[in-house]
Amino acid sequence: MDPEPSQAVTLNQCIDQVAQRLETADLHYGHGAIDAQSEALWIASKQLEISPADALDQLDQTITPDQYQNALQVAQTRIESRKPLAYILGEAWLMGVPFFCSEQSIVPRSWIAELIVNGSLETWLPADGNALDLCTGNGSLAILLALSCPDIHVTACDISMPALSVASRNLDRHGLSNQVELLSGDLWDALEEPNDDNRFDLIVCNPPYVNSSSMNSLPAEYHAEPALALAGGNDGMDLIRRIIAAAPDYLTDRGAILIEIGNEYEHFKKAFPQIPAIWMEVSAGEEQVLLIQAEDLR
Repeated sequence: MDPEPSQAVTLNQCIDQVAQRLETADLHYGHGAIDAQSEALWIASKQLEISPADALDQLDQTITPDQYQNALQVAQTRIESRKPLAYILGEAWLMGVPFFCSEQSIVPRSWIAELIVNGSLETWLPADGNALDLCTGNGSLAILLALSCPDIHVTACDISMPALSVASRNLDRHGLSNQVELLSGDLWDALEEPNDDNRFDLIVCNPPYVNSSSMNSLPAEYHAEPALALAGGNDGMDLIRRIIAAAPDYLTDRGAILIEIGNEYEHFKKAFPQIPAIWMEVSAGEEQVLLIQAEDLR
């Protein structure tokens, strides 16, 4: 039985009721939550302004009738709009870190985030080293790099000024405006010509890589995001070709570039059969993120 509108309920009851409503709708997930239950947790935790992870430790806490009704209204907006929940709440979580979120940029998500946080990239992040987040969007990967390695300098660039405005807000939120430099431009055009002062030990990149056929069949939730941040051309490799072509010029001798390609493994192998990529294991498998060492690009 649903709780009465005027009745105080526990956080756990709120999550259950919200999840039931979401499950009745034909929604698609993948913007920070994997299913209705995890989105319901996210919606309920927002009512108390705590993280979804913290909410799991407070399931017996009582929330007010107004908070409960607001959670149900958020669920209804999610169902009716088919927009990613992060846009509705104005916030997303990636590896336990909160980020301001708006429709000016893609919702923060990347398997690269796992590799940053679990220490898999430390070999390419020396003390006082330089890292680049190419196609930074909302700035989430640059911020995770800076938080994980406070002794490195991070440069982040993007072609979209609206996205960079979101990134700037996130840098301010985490107090990282002095450690992370934002630049505007089309891929490498954002940087000065390669020289000894602007080469990087590690470049991370979550570029637009969705092939044109997949773009046409994406659910509504993905079409709510800027197409500029998703579309990768006929085979998904248009930007990745440009990225790999110039990457050697901007890498140190022992540097590496890490690229997320999502479900485009076969297209990547066909486009770059000669490159000895190192496939990195993430929660989604071993064909979504690849690392190429500078010596293998020259």
